Amino acid sequence: ASNAEKMSAPHALAALAALGQPIRLEIFRLLIREEPHGLAAGAIAEAIGCLHNSLSSHLSILARSGLVRGERDGRSIVYRAEVDSMRRLVGFLVTDCCDGHPELCDLSAAVNAADCDCSPSPKRPKRGK
Repeated sequence: ASNAEKMSAPHALAALAALGQPIRLEIFRLLIREEPHGLAAGAIAEAIGCLHNSLSSHLSILARSGLVRGERDGRSIVYRAEVDSMRRLVGFLVTDCCDGHPELCDLSAAVNAADCDCSPSPKRPKRGK
């Protein structure tokens, strides 16, 4: 990856701090599961049982850290996980793995051990509201 695509230590710290709060971690994991469609703020609040004003604060922190983005869709804002940002964060964390050879760490084994059923899901229609 080019230097422009690499994550700096301050950006990594901001992302990790944002994810270090249980509700924000839950929001991010929910949005990752909903990729590439995303979810409207109301649907996020309902899914995790969070008050709208608290949710707004959590989404702002996640957005400032570069982990989510919101896009206006009519009267709603649909939030999506910033997958490339997470990819850069993971890359930042494992760059020095195995003396600079992260491929030796076999992180694919960690994905398999997570039992995430990471196979592509069928396309779903865009959600309204």
